[in-house]
Amino acid sequence: MRLTHLGHSTLLVEAGGARVLLDPGAFTPGWEGLRDLDAVVVTHAHPDHLDPAEGRFEALRDANPGARLLFEPQTAQDDRWGADALAPGTTTEVAGLTLRAVGGEHALIHEDVPRVGNVGVVLGGDGEPVLFHPGDAYAETPEDVDVLALPLTAPWTSLRETVAFVRAVAPRLVVPVHDAIVSAPGRAVYLRQVDALGPGRTQVLDLAGAGATEVPTA
Repeated sequence: MRLTHLGHSTLLVEAGGARVLLDPGAFTPGWEGLRDLDAVVVTHAHPDHLDPAEGRFEALRDANPGARLLFEPQTAQDDRWGADALAPGTTTEVAGLTLRAVGGEHALIHEDVPRVGNVGVVLGGDGEPVLFHPGDAYAETPEDVDVLALPLTAPWTSLRETVAFVRAVAPRLVVPVHDAIVSAPGRAVYLRQVDALGPGRTQVLDLAGAGATEVPTA
């Protein structure tokens, strides 16, 4: 498996012969220039996970006519995206890679902020590590996750909750995402705490600015 952290919650996953783009959001530059994608997966409709700016997603879609568009069901109901629903509890195959959707609801931001749908995605293939991208929720903790795309900080969480989530999933590797809302020094503080307080078997693999990176084997 090869991962590229393009920014914030946007990941390019290359595994099992597939190229899958996760959460092409407004905080992430450059994803509209990607080519040869097999699928684009969106965990929920918030703009930092799916850029609503006119023309940007359309350019990506037009440049990848063979890519499946698999969106959280509420998000897929918007006809402008032309996407299929990726419903919680369902599994689909993309070019030899298995995608399983879990969850269903975004984490609570505030009692006065309506909650939207959110699906986490578990990706894996024969001989490949298992990656879990939870979108914006810590509610689901799938078993046997090798690589956790960890929302590092957000308006809906705290460091205590973040560490508890890492401990519950207990992955081999943590790849920090959802990090555009903190300064570089603040991000470093979160990384140190996750590294220090996470399970003993878990290592932080920081891909910010690293480009395409092969996931180390166990």
